[in-house]
Amino acid sequence: MRKFLAATVLATSALALGSNSQLNLAHAQEQDARFGGSIRSIVVEGNKRIEARTVQSYLLLEPGDAFDPDRIDLSLKTLFATNLFADVSIDRRGDDLVVRVVENPIINRVIFEGNRALKDDKLREEIQAAPRGVFTAARVQTDVQRVLEMYRRSGRFAAKVEPKYKPLEQNRVDLIFEITEGPVTGVRAINFIGNEEYSDSRLRSEIVTRQSRFWRFFSSNDNYDAGRLEFDREQLREFYQNNGYYDFRVTSAVAELTPDQKDFYVTFTVDEGRQYDFGVIKVETALEKLDAGILQGVVPIQEGELFRGDQIEGTIDALTYAAGVAGYAFVDIRPQISVNEETGRIDITFAIDEGPRVYIDRINIVGNTQTLDRVVRRELRIAEGDAFNRILLDRSRNRIRALGFFKEVEIVETPAEEPDRTNVDIKLTEQSTGELSFAAGFSSVDSYLFDLSASQRNLRGRGQSVVARTSLSSRQQIVDFRFTEPRFLDRNLSAGVDLFATRQDFEEFTGFTSETIGGGLRVAFPLTDRMQLGLSYRLQADDVNIADRNIIIDQNGNLLRSFTQTAGMGTPDDISDDVYREPEIGDVMPGETLVDICDPLYTLRDTICRSERNDISSIVGYNFFWDQTNDPITPTRGFDFRLSQDFAGIGGDVKYIRTETGATFYRGVWRDVVASAKLSAGYVLPLDEEQGVRINNRFFRGGSTFRGFDVAGLGPREILRIFDPNTGQVLETRRLNSLGGNAYYQGTFELTVPNFLPEEYGIRSAVFVDVGTLGILEDVDKGSPLVITDGSSIGFPGAQAVRITKDAASLRASAGLSVFWDSPFGPIRFDFSQILRKEEYDKTESFRFSTSTQF
Repeated sequence: MRKFLAATVLATSALALGSNSQLNLAHAQEQDARFGGSIRSIVVEGNKRIEARTVQSYLLLEPGDAFDPDRIDLSLKTLFATNLFADVSIDRRGDDLVVRVVENPIINRVIFEGNRALKDDKLREEIQAAPRGVFTAARVQTDVQRVLEMYRRSGRFAAKVEPKYKPLEQNRVDLIFEITEGPVTGVRAINFIGNEEYSDSRLRSEIVTRQSRFWRFFSSNDNYDAGRLEFDREQLREFYQNNGYYDFRVTSAVAELTPDQKDFYVTFTVDEGRQYDFGVIKVETALEKLDAGILQGVVPIQEGELFRGDQIEGTIDALTYAAGVAGYAFVDIRPQISVNEETGRIDITFAIDEGPRVYIDRINIVGNTQTLDRVVRRELRIAEGDAFNRILLDRSRNRIRALGFFKEVEIVETPAEEPDRTNVDIKLTEQSTGELSFAAGFSSVDSYLFDLSASQRNLRGRGQSVVARTSLSSRQQIVDFRFTEPRFLDRNLSAGVDLFATRQDFEEFTGFTSETIGGGLRVAFPLTDRMQLGLSYRLQADDVNIADRNIIIDQNGNLLRSFTQTAGMGTPDDISDDVYREPEIGDVMPGETLVDICDPLYTLRDTICRSERNDISSIVGYNFFWDQTNDPITPTRGFDFRLSQDFAGIGGDVKYIRTETGATFYRGVWRDVVASAKLSAGYVLPLDEEQGVRINNRFFRGGSTFRGFDVAGLGPREILRIFDPNTGQVLETRRLNSLGGNAYYQGTFELTVPNFLPEEYGIRSAVFVDVGTLGILEDVDKGSPLVITDGSSIGFPGAQAVRITKDAASLRASAGLSVFWDSPFGPIRFDFSQILRKEEYDKTESFRFSTSTQF
């Protein structure tokens, strides 16, 4: 039996070997037939748009080469890699190499259908497919994913994109993306797990993501964004660490899509850990010029205080600045943190060593789509090739921000090719520098106003400022042109020219109107990085007119009548039906004269009548500005100081010295809570005592300059007291003209306060207190009291009256609330005021608002 099986196996093996030998022989013969010999010519078939020579250029074979199977395979892969062909095959026909191709279509148009949230231009910027490009299925699918990602970033996770194509002649296609955008995927709820010290609502206020609510139509923070969620994790970590929780961590942040695919549930799982205080804080340094004891005084951290993570960074900045002042531009400060869980304290040692010297290779300015590079570079306090200096970079950033041309200014260091070199990227976000503004106000007494103006602060991106202003209101009309070149003659010198024509109508408040036309020149130059001095010259013509009003006087110039009664004469005991009008020429009796109230024949004419004349003013002035704030836009500490003087009298008809000064102090209290105190004062000194100070050159306060008081609402004023001659009882006190004052001082104290409204509303609020006064008139400008013995001329038959000037520099005060709203239409400000102290003749207002919009 065993012999039979062995024989069978041997026989089977022999048959198999014979069969395989025949197959290998046949395959070898086929290979010799296909690849043996040399290529006589290369034939390209199936090409319509692409020339045969182009196809042949991609091959790794040429006529005369052998039919090499490896090179044929590589040629096939190379042709597919061009994305020009949908299909490629390479065969042998006799001694010819035949390449058959099926060309990919060419895209004629790219069409988007169904998209409303994202515009066509926005989508085209993201995808690769474009007209005259090659159509491939792989590239189209990649573009589909790009479009879907754009919709996810905009909060639409239910969006769908279906690509289609429409064949056209000449192997062209229209590529169509049919888009179903779906609803905006919001955040239905934000939950926290593991938080014991702070409530969910408190933690929600610390992150950027918001729960979807109907009132958040101006914000996109209630749309789900995975990238924003990672930022929220960092925000939570900073919040806890700034409240003493050094060990805090977010163990997970999960977003779950609701079954209807409209919203997400976001859940943060946190581990708060325990709360720590600062322990021993030390500074150690091996640098000769740096004294550790002096540096210890720079450290803002105090032992026993609640641990705050941001104070560590603040200390590093303070020590870096102190080292820079001492001459060390490169220092390496390493905080060594030691946590003691038993005592609940964190000891920190700041080790200071000299860092490696790094130089700036290149300074790149990006994002300035309108502003020219040189406008930005001239504000830099550091140049390419200089040693890297963080202090100078921060100062440069503040100077760029102070231009007011950019919404955001960010400075980023990137490595250069050499290890001791670095590149500095200044990333800018342009903002509107043209402004169209209007202001409106409401007085609790009788005042409405409207003002309109336009300006451009960055003309043609060159940093030049142009104000072409036409301001119209019931009180003033202004045509004003101002041009400023910030770098005159390419020097660190600004120069400007002003042309103006104004008409101010303050009859309602001060009893006069004025018309001014003139022009001026000005220059300004820096004394230091933080100090600036400006010089100016103005030449102007002023025409002051007092409101015309007829009165009747006797031959000695005494007042007889300022009103004529036209009704109610038959009921002398009832004044309710009395009607009066201004006297006319027909009311004049023998021995009487009809004159204007400012006629020189009138012996007791108003004191402001002395200002009714045409004058030429030649004014030379200077202004000094000193800025010691930490931020030019939103300062939180430091101060600024201003001083200006104008001298009128080098030629012209007017002679005075006008001085104004002011200082503002800022102090950050907590987070966005900032306290500020502004002190200001002014004084006009007449150089000709007989001439006094013309009314249009005096100070007026109120309206936007002293909240709670109307325009020209406080300060010296003429009043008329009407009293009963028998009893001496005051029947009425009338406010007459506001006269302005030669001196004022004012203090404004303001504190920003939280309003607990969602941050995306852009609403900020502050409480304020304004205190100060306006007064002091020259005797020549006060005039003498005027006694009216017959009250008929003022509407009070049988009464008497006295007109007097009140100019007491008594204290005034108001308090209230200011609300600032960064609305979609521009910034709006509301002022609600309550008077704390005033004089009886002051005019007050309870509400005022103003706004502007940019373009």
